[in-house]
Amino acid sequence: AGRFFYQRLVEFMASGPMWAYILAHENAVPLWRSLMGPTKVFRARHSDPDSIRGAYGLTDTRNTTHGSDSPASASREIAFFFPEFNEQRWYEQDEPRLRRGQVFYSPEERVHRVLQAGEAEVT
Repeated sequence: AGRFFYQRLVEFMASGPMWAYILAHENAVPLWRSLMGPTKVFRARHSDPDSIRGAYGLTDTRNTTHGSDSPASASREIAFFFPEFNEQRWYEQDEPRLRRGQVFYSPEERVHRVLQAGEAEVT
């Protein structure tokens, strides 16, 4: 709030459907930012045309995607979009299972889930 582009950005974000995800990877922040490409669409189109913003961005405030710029920002944004998500529990219980490959994909929910103790993969 308070930035010159704030109102345009909020209007664009509210103009249609939006999907929010929590990406789980040791280097999730830099990897996702690399896939998105530069925030300036003109720069993305010329220096990284195969990036998400290079291919689909319209303007700097309508650049198609967002990604946290740090783990601390990710924690804040995850808490906003997923208030029921317990980050501490994730790191203590779910993340070790993820590292062991105890994960399944739920096509109905369009999400990967970590198998809980004693749970068998649903096929």
